[in-house]
Amino acid sequence: MNYLISYDIEDNKRRKKISDLLEGYGVRVNYSVFEFYLTQKELDEIIKEAKQILNKKKDSFRVYRVCENCVQKSFELCKRGDVFKF
Repeated sequence: MNYLISYDIEDNKRRKKISDLLEGYGVRVNYSVFEFYLTQKELDEIIKEAKQILNKKKDSFRVYRVCENCVQKSFELCKRGDVFKF
């Protein structure tokens, strides 16, 4: 399944840990936005590890599931790469 994960983390140390975690699974498309094709097991692993890193009162960590139909309708205005192409 395709996913988009974005985050807003104030603390440099936590932000680095989260970005390192996500880079192990997906493609960074912006400073704090990643695209993924994940199995449910991989998504569960990311969520489990992220929960150990994040400060729930200060940080934002959002996971968006993107259906195949929606991927086909997605596009980028400035060509840096195809959307959800790994």
